[in-house]
Amino acid sequence: MSDSIKHECGIALIRLRKPIEYYVEKYGTPMYGVNKLYLLMQKQHNRGQDGAGVASIKIDAGPGMEYISRFRSVKTRAIDSIFGKIGKEFKKLKEDQPEKSQHTDWVWENLPFLGDVYLGHLRYGTHGINSVDNCHPMVRENNWRSRSLAVAGNFNMTNVDEQFHKLIELGQHPKQKSDTITVLEKIGHFLDEENQMLFESYKDEYSNKEITSLIEDNLSLQRVLKRACKDFDGGYAMAGLTGYGASFVVRDPNGIRPAYYYMDDEVVVIASEKPAIKTAFDIEYSEIREITPGHALIVDKAGNADLKEILPQLEKKSCSFERIYFSRGNDPEIYEERKNMGRRLCPQILEAIDYDLKNTVFSYIPNTAESSWLGMMKGIEDYLRAYRKQAILNQELSEEQLDEILQFKPRAEKLVIKDVKLRTFITDNDSRDDLVTHVYDTTYEVVKKGIDTLVVLDDSIVRGTTLEKSIIRMLDKLEPKKIIIVSCAPQIRYPDCYGIDMSRVKEFVAFRAMLALLKDRDMYYKVDEVYDKIQAVQGTPAIMETNYVKELFDLFTHDEISAKVSEIVKAPEVNAEVQVIYQRIEDLHLACPNHKGDWYFTGNYPTPGGTRVVNRAFMNFVENKAVRAY
Repeated sequence: MSDSIKHECGIALIRLRKPIEYYVEKYGTPMYGVNKLYLLMQKQHNRGQDGAGVASIKIDAGPGMEYISRFRSVKTRAIDSIFGKIGKEFKKLKEDQPEKSQHTDWVWENLPFLGDVYLGHLRYGTHGINSVDNCHPMVRENNWRSRSLAVAGNFNMTNVDEQFHKLIELGQHPKQKSDTITVLEKIGHFLDEENQMLFESYKDEYSNKEITSLIEDNLSLQRVLKRACKDFDGGYAMAGLTGYGASFVVRDPNGIRPAYYYMDDEVVVIASEKPAIKTAFDIEYSEIREITPGHALIVDKAGNADLKEILPQLEKKSCSFERIYFSRGNDPEIYEERKNMGRRLCPQILEAIDYDLKNTVFSYIPNTAESSWLGMMKGIEDYLRAYRKQAILNQELSEEQLDEILQFKPRAEKLVIKDVKLRTFITDNDSRDDLVTHVYDTTYEVVKKGIDTLVVLDDSIVRGTTLEKSIIRMLDKLEPKKIIIVSCAPQIRYPDCYGIDMSRVKEFVAFRAMLALLKDRDMYYKVDEVYDKIQAVQGTPAIMETNYVKELFDLFTHDEISAKVSEIVKAPEVNAEVQVIYQRIEDLHLACPNHKGDWYFTGNYPTPGGTRVVNRAFMNFVENKAVRAY
């Protein structure tokens, strides 16, 4: 993706199902769980580079012993910073107490982070400052272990205001108005109520000390989550640890955000991506399962794990952007889907180059578009094979012509190279723009000047600014006849509200193209009409029923929007003809049929809160408010 956007977070949870002595004997270290958590997080580093955090629980820790530990960091290499600190503490423990450190029980008691349950989180901030206080896991501590809670997640809630007021109605005084704190406090409230209900049922027969153990053995996390999540609106995969050692990961009813798990007699493992589990535990993909939407995988204090329904499962709308860009491409399903996306773009590409493969160079913008590029090249080869077959059947070619056709290969080159992620202190716009043009570099002397067409594949085109300011200008210096930028994703028309920093519609180049077309055709009054419709239902349930912004896009065809985008991203000084090609939505669905969460492109939001967000985002645009719509 040439346009940088911040996106979904990553989660990792490990529950050790054996005593720590087992892992020392089999794997030679008490740090087995810590090491596996490190691997899970490193293999999901693509999901969060703003910060990271980890938490652990010691089950049945004695009184006075720290049973919950947490480390967080916003350093450039946050994962290494956190685990480096844990490693130093282990090393220091062995140096200070060499004899005692040979005893596993003593190490378990004295090394703070060593535990039985581990939770890791990788943060991509969607808004707010990037401080360590914003890093998950968030912790709600209590002297009763069964009331203590650590939560980390990959989520955004669209109805934070409503949830905030519900907490106030419950008698709480939330310290922040954010979805993370709201989720923590909401689950924490019903965890408190579950504790109190059990305490009341036991208090006449048992001592308080006995009741503590009874609560930990009988507390229903399923009931807690059912009550806490019943009016959540958003996409979420939320993980939690209780102070007494039970844990959970709960997924939204539409399956918007991903979550997968694996279990055997040694561990229960949950992560946002399958390749992380596969690599960290060296298992077969067939052993990794998906957490059912609307369900929670709950692991009790004893280590027993079960999928439990929390909310009724709705139509599955798992995020298609996961498949296009966010998730690691070494997942075999995602790898095939991305290749299919590239292949399905070929008819549009062939038409755009007028089937002149001889004078066309195919490339991609590194690195995540490579899989789709491979699929695109396979599609071009399929076309060539059919062309050759037809030419042979027709027998209209000379031997020389036939030999040329049989030997011809499409020209594939790595034209675009990203040198560095530019970070500059320069605030002057002209100087900054000049520097941005050098973030990317190109391979010289492979293009026939004034003759060749360049076809460059990208994952998606969001804002179009990198294309305009850097990539197209750079490619134009190669003096091609034409530059075609191809997007694996369809036109991004609508904001996201389920975990990605894409909430302001005016930033989307497809939205800007739609506005430009309205102006070109003297139809800009339609903007006011749509605004009036939204304003009329503002503050009522009707704002969640209809995406009024669709009315503006419906005035134009897919190709008209693409053509206007082509005009927008072509700077005046660019000499080559420029064309932008987008994936068609029907082809995206064919490429990844099991992931129909396409609200970015169609405006069909899976939750009512999403529809409200797009309408609010449009109002913010008209009112010139640079704020989030949720």
